[in-house]
Amino acid sequence: MLVLFRCIVILTGALLFTSCTNDLRDVMALPKTQLSPNQIGDTVTMLYTDSARLKIMVAANRMLIFTENVSEPFTILPKGVFVTFFDERENISATLKANYGIRYENSKRMEVKYAVEVINSEGTKLETERLVWDENSKRIYTDAFVKITTATEIIMGKGMESNQDFSKYELKQVTGQIQLKNDE
Repeated sequence: MLVLFRCIVILTGALLFTSCTNDLRDVMALPKTQLSPNQIGDTVTMLYTDSARLKIMVAANRMLIFTENVSEPFTILPKGVFVTFFDERENISATLKANYGIRYENSKRMEVKYAVEVINSEGTKLETERLVWDENSKRIYTDAFVKITTATEIIMGKGMESNQDFSKYELKQVTGQIQLKNDE
């Protein structure tokens, strides 16, 4: 019985040592479909300034930065994003929040999704499920359904374009209740 046990242990050990070899060429030929972030950050705040003046503050609960093996470096904000826009006097001109965001480094464009909300300094609120912020043109836009709430009206539509502080906006395919001023 002891001899049989020894034979089984020796055969098992021999199989383990001979069957576990990997040729480096075989490993390198495996597909690289899974990207990994180069940097990961939790509770991150980024400040954007121009001529020593605060212009934008971006806060995120989690940030994943991808720079290798991609055509354009990008940052994923999977646990929400909160953006604060400032005017020339560093007063808050608008805020943007969403449950998810992705920012493309070279094109300076951020796409946000899920429970997107923009509020300007006058309290006008934009709600949508998808929005793009183009940092170069300082514009925000969407082709999704939007709801804009002011002190006196609720305007809905499909598609919208605005400046980044949401003080001047244009809706496409407008619906809703709009209060018109009487010229008399």
